[in-house]
Amino acid sequence: MRKKLTRHGNSWALVIDKPVLDLLKIDPEAPLEITTDGKILIIAPAPREEGKARFRAAMKTTNRKYGNALKKLAE
Repeated sequence: MRKKLTRHGNSWALVIDKPVLDLLKIDPEAPLEITTDGKILIIAPAPREEGKARFRAAMKTTNRKYGNALKKLAE
């Protein structure tokens, strides 16, 4: 898909089609994370706080169950 920038006041905007937004579960209130490697612009939904909390809980459980084995594997 090729897109062109659109004038938005003194700035330029990239209009993202609704089907793409729906596919990525992005709504107008969703925070976006914008990064670049100097050649490519990457726009992605920012990690949600509830996802981070679930990840931390899973890491605690994993470390509690397998922490010693993982340390031995790392050596």
